[in-house]
Amino acid sequence: MRTLVIAAFAGLVLAAPSFRTTHVVHERRAFEPVDWVQTGRLDAGHVLPMRFGLSQQNIHRLEELLLEVSHPESPKYGNHYSPADIIETFAPSYETITTVTDWLVDSGISRDRLSLTPNKGWIQLNASAAEVEELLKTEYHVYEHEDTGEKQMVRLPFAKLEYFLNYSVPAHIQGHVDLIKPTVHFNHRPSPKRQFKGLGAPSSRTGPKKSSKAVIISPSLENCDEVITLDCLRALYDVQYKPVSTDKNSYGIVEFTPQSFLAGDLDLFFSNFSPSLVGVRPVSVLIDGAVVQTTDQSFDFNGESDLDLQYAMGLTQPQPITLLQTGDLQEGAGFDNWLDAVDGSFCTFEGGDDPTQDGIYPDPLPGGFKGSESCGIISPPFVVSISYGQDEASVTPAFANRQCAEYAKLGMMGTSVFYSSGDDGVAGGGGVCLNTRNQPVRNGKKFSPGFPVTCPFMTAVGATQVNPGSTVNDPEGACEQVIFSGGGFSNIFPMPSYQAAAVSGFLKNHPPPFTSAQFNNSGNVRAFPDLSANGANYVVAVDGELSLVFGTSASSPVVGSLITLVNDARIAAGKGPVGFINPAIYSDAFASAFNDITMGGNQGCGTPGFTATTGWDPVTGVGTPNLMKLMPLFLALP
Repeated sequence: MRTLVIAAFAGLVLAAPSFRTTHVVHERRAFEPVDWVQTGRLDAGHVLPMRFGLSQQNIHRLEELLLEVSHPESPKYGNHYSPADIIETFAPSYETITTVTDWLVDSGISRDRLSLTPNKGWIQLNASAAEVEELLKTEYHVYEHEDTGEKQMVRLPFAKLEYFLNYSVPAHIQGHVDLIKPTVHFNHRPSPKRQFKGLGAPSSRTGPKKSSKAVIISPSLENCDEVITLDCLRALYDVQYKPVSTDKNSYGIVEFTPQSFLAGDLDLFFSNFSPSLVGVRPVSVLIDGAVVQTTDQSFDFNGESDLDLQYAMGLTQPQPITLLQTGDLQEGAGFDNWLDAVDGSFCTFEGGDDPTQDGIYPDPLPGGFKGSESCGIISPPFVVSISYGQDEASVTPAFANRQCAEYAKLGMMGTSVFYSSGDDGVAGGGGVCLNTRNQPVRNGKKFSPGFPVTCPFMTAVGATQVNPGSTVNDPEGACEQVIFSGGGFSNIFPMPSYQAAAVSGFLKNHPPPFTSAQFNNSGNVRAFPDLSANGANYVVAVDGELSLVFGTSASSPVVGSLITLVNDARIAAGKGPVGFINPAIYSDAFASAFNDITMGGNQGCGTPGFTATTGWDPVTGVGTPNLMKLMPLFLALP
């Protein structure tokens, strides 16, 4: 099937606008589309649903406001915000709303065509391609995919209509608008009618990896270098706490349809390792028409969910686990979709979700979810773990910053968000690296950081291993079996203050043998991961049998489980959840609560990658947690 897409180019000669002002480029596309060919201009009368994301107040203070409630030395530690507080703190100013409105009206768009969302986050209107081209000094073009057969116009907002080379706005408007859509984003995937869209799409390149070795269960801890179980993890991280405040605590696991757990797999695992949980299921919250499907069954469909839930439930029992199942079977979902569900204000923040990255609902595809998008359908759990990711190079800075701001807001509300750091070392997904322009290419030489793990307002979790021949009483090393712990330096986000000393110390005392040709070595950008946990040789019940599984997909829910236990103890003591933990774990006061990892590396892009060493490093972060040392430190905080 040959799919048509609409795109836009700027910098070409257009008719003189109806107003005279100096325009400046506002946003550029992330990188050139691969396998798509420009075929002509979009019809001038084609109607585009334009959305103008208004600049929010206090966004420049995000880090400051977040650290006020999450830094262990802050007098406001633990004074988390309510959802209403968040809306009030960041709503666009009256000046911003009137300035953008006046610009649109002065450009010839009648005021009655404009609408403002209830949270004042964005202005929307339907406009012809000709109107938008004049407004933004750009052109829309049609693209088609080289490898498809049938020609088809895919209608907005569900496919490839959001791609400009760049677009411009008047200089006096730039500070009042964060982004405008449909604009620079290009959907590089063929039509979802042929290829499943969303982060849950089954693929051997993504998700945890399975070993072909037979699983031999040992009742002792002697073989934890070959087989990781719940008891191995309890021994490694000194887990000696039984939850007592489960009715007041919460822990969410995010899965993207069609990824799903199988009830029989949970019972098989628990019958071997946690008999009291046989028959227990997670509490499912279905986001945007999601289903916990059982039609497609294989490791690529069930491995991720089975792994996440078996270990999250096993380590925190009897804590109920909330399954945030996201996206319908037709369109799927992106990270923004689960964020919408836990914070309704995000649905319209800076123009709402992105059709090139997220599921847009109602879904018009046959069999798609016809209901409204799931906005604020559940309060954010105190801890959320997500074992999915993408390459930072696949998103624009505007998209990345919009989502990153939401993680900061969740932290301000008291939620700890954990993401797996990736399984390809310094390379991007599937081992793909970057060229000198930070674009993913075959045979690239530059390291490719992940996303959202480069966002400084969530916690990135790398992977370790019990080294072959070692025991749980020996120091772990960076994971170098089957997968390599994702780690490195962002090409988008600046370094947050909480990690400045740790990262600067690494670069000064253990300078990597690479130049700016391999990674952003400026010393002023976000570095990851933040901490780590074991990611090798997990026993997981998948599709009716026990398998050995590898990946940071395991590490994230393990760390999330330990912080859930910390929250339980704080709740029992009459305190609140810890929320954003990064300022604490990077502080000198918490250093003793982590096992420093000084062995191994994270090879990729034809190099050995970075090396684990004393202190923080871009392989394992600050190390692995010791719960019995970590818990009293958090309990001592307000």
